[in-house]
Order: sequence, then structure tokens, then C-alpha cells
Amino acid sequence: MPHVSSARACGLDFGTSNSTVGCVRPGRETLLPLEEGKVTLPSVVFFNADDGRTYFGRAALQEYLSGYDGRLMRSMKSLLGSRLLDGRTEVHGRSLLFRDLLSQFIGELKQRADRQGGRSFEHVVLGRPVYFVDDDQVADRMAETTLGEIARSVGFKEVSFQFEPIAAAFHYETEIDREELVLVVDIGGGTSDFSLVRLSPQRAARPDRREDLLANGGVHIGGTDFDRLFSLASVMPLFGFRSLLKSQREIPSRIYYDLATWHSINAAYTYRVLSEQKRFALDSQEPEKTARLLGLIEKRAGHWLANEVEQAKIALSDQPHTTLVLDRIEAGLQRQLSRDEFDAATSALVGKIEAKLAELLRDAGVAPERIDTIFFTGGASGVPQLRRRIAAMLPQARPVEGDLFGSIGAGLAIEAARRYG
Repeated sequence: MPHVSSARACGLDFGTSNSTVGCVRPGRETLLPLEEGKVTLPSVVFFNADDGRTYFGRAALQEYLSGYDGRLMRSMKSLLGSRLLDGRTEVHGRSLLFRDLLSQFIGELKQRADRQGGRSFEHVVLGRPVYFVDDDQVADRMAETTLGEIARSVGFKEVSFQFEPIAAAFHYETEIDREELVLVVDIGGGTSDFSLVRLSPQRAARPDRREDLLANGGVHIGGTDFDRLFSLASVMPLFGFRSLLKSQREIPSRIYYDLATWHSINAAYTYRVLSEQKRFALDSQEPEKTARLLGLIEKRAGHWLANEVEQAKIALSDQPHTTLVLDRIEAGLQRQLSRDEFDAATSALVGKIEAKLAELLRDAGVAPERIDTIFFTGGASGVPQLRRRIAAMLPQARPVEGDLFGSIGAGLAIEAARRYG
């Protein structure tokens, strides 16, 4: 690899929910402010049909939630490795490839990073989950290849990758003064990833860290999956989920799953779906609930509702109860939500994460009591039930919380300086 200046190198964490870009400046790694002085840019794009402009991040969410007509795109990372990637969506009356949507967002990340960094970054270490796609090596390789092609298309000359939990480990390593065997638990918006790593100040100076990486593993479960199951269990019943028609059949559930899943919400807004739901409303045993569903569709408020559910999930990480206020759908409509409800709705997901973690330790031949530290990162790692159950698996380990949204980007910046410095 030719020698290049680390001044032109950066680490880029393209996340399901949030993205960051970091670089190394004299003394330490730095995450660059990407929006409103904040180092995270929510991975959201809004195509405003009223003014014809494209908005990114918090501005995109604000435009959408303010009621402007248009298309909101979120959870875009989930397109990588999927059949949808080569598909199209309609934006401003024209057909847009999903691949080009990803290029627009990553290009925007680079432009903002270049502006804030005062230079044009040419070399990048991109974060990637341990598995973009579970149990499909071909699709997983294609996802990485596609992301690399997109990065080059927006102006990066040299592109390489690092597993996201390993990047987080390298960031944690800057904070310790002794050797530790660390399990990194990275629960992001779309994936749960684990790395078992030996870390120490002395090891940090080594150019080749392969022998320090004992095991990697992961499963395609993340924060958006928690949101979906919570919505289906506690919110969608307000709109007729599991309600009966007069024929004693349940109302078909497809629309509720679409409305509870960020990247499927737009599928609920077609004329065919609206006509179908109007027919079901006439035959419903609970017409007040199906009337709410029709109002939700007609107001195109699905992303708004999904955002409210996500905020409720976040609130329940810090308190046992919260109130979901749905005045936008129906005056006075509220739903009291509890952490116990959330835990019940998502317990099976946590169980799958536990099973994958146990498999990783078993395959690595590492007894749980040997692990010194559990390093939590990723926004969804703040779920109390998840932390509690993982900590119970490793009773001797000290739990440490990293920067839930910044550890990976900072670690990728360290890796970029190491590779390109």
C-alpha cells in the first residue's frame, strides 16, 4: 500500500440510524460536526415535493414531521445485500435507483466532512457489520463490494473496511492502562455484532492486530427490530391489528407489519392499499380502530408514528413508564406504555442475541469468567433488559458504556490513521 498522509484519511461509520465521520488530528481522534454542531447525522433523506429540494439528517426528519409532502427514506443501510438494492423508487415524479439513494447520502456525508475538516478526504476506512446478511456469504460480499463502489463514486480514492465492533474496541483501547480481554457488544439500528479482543496500551502500538482478534460474530437484529415488535405489540392494536371482521376472521396483518417497519412504510400509501382498508373498515367489528388506520394512511403519518414509538422506546430505557400521545391521529388519543410491556414484546429478540453470543464464546473456546470487560456501544445497546441479560451471562466482567453513537466512528478514524498514516 503506498504511503499517504493521514491528514487525507478518515473513518466513516454509515449506520442504520446515525452516521459519523472521524479523523485524527494532532493528539487524538476527532469526530467531525456534521449537522447543527452535532457529530451524528441521522441516516435519513427527505425528498420534499413542495420545494423540490433534498434534505438530510435532522433537517429531513423536521421537514417530514412538519407536514410537507414528499418521500422520507430511512434505514437505508438495510438495502445493502438485499434484492431491493437494484430496485427503484419514485421521487419528484422520476425513478430513482436505491443504489443512487445511498450514493446521495454517503456523498453528503463526505461533503460535510470535507467542509468541517478543511480538506478533501481521499482515503477512508468504512465500518461494516460482521454480517450484512445472515447465512449468505455471496450477498454479504456483494454488500461490502457495493458500499466500496459507492464510496469511490463519491470521491474517495482508496477504500478499506473494518468490522464495526473492532473499531469500537480500538477506541476503548485509548482509555485503558492495562491488558484486558474485552467483549465488544455493538447493538446498532440493524445488526447486533460482537468482537472478542485483547487490548492494552502496548498492543495498541502494533501495526498488525490480527492475533489480538479472537472472535467475531453477529446477527441481523437491531434497534429497528425492537421498534417493530414494540409497535406491533403495544401500538398497532389501536389501529385494528388483531381485530376481527364480522366474518370472525382477523383483519389481514400485512399493513400493520409495513407500518411498523421503517423501510416498508411507504408501501401502505398506495391507492390499492387504501381501497382495501376501506373495504375492511366497512366489515370491522371495531370500526373506531379501522377509522384510525384510514386516518393514519390518508395523513401519510406512518413515519411520524414510527418515530414516536422509537422515542417511547428510548424513554423507557431511563424510566419505567411513558405516555404515547397520538393527537395527530385523533384528538385525545393516548397510550400508556411500560418497560415491562417493552421487555415482553422484545424478549425473544434478546434471546436470539444471547444465543449468538453464547455460540461465539463456545466457538472461541473462551470461558465466560475469563472476560474482563463488556464494552457496550451502538444506540440500541442502551436497552436495560439486553444489558441485564448479557451481564448475567458474564458475571465476572465489568460493564462499560462507550459513546453509544460515536465509538465506532472514532475507532475507524484511529484505524484510518494506522493504515494510511
